Amino acid sequence: MARVRLFGPLRDLAGWREREVEAASLAALRHALAREDAVLGAALDGPGVQAAVDRTIVRGDAALSPASEVAFLPPMSGG
Repeated sequence: MARVRLFGPLRDLAGWREREVEAASLAALRHALAREDAVLGAALDGPGVQAAVDRTIVRGDAALSPASEVAFLPPMSGG
């Protein structure tokens, strides 16, 4: 199972910071999380939210292994 970590407002919205989820790809993981919590699913698809798989930012889909770590990062601001 992939380890999923949420940060910032995503963590607050979900009510958890870290958990394990069975998924073979990033797209399947997003779908599984959205199926469990529609509000979190919408937030993960929101503008500026980034996903990192094994500490590398991923655009689009990516394969996951049971040892994968997936982090969802909220939009950043600053200057």
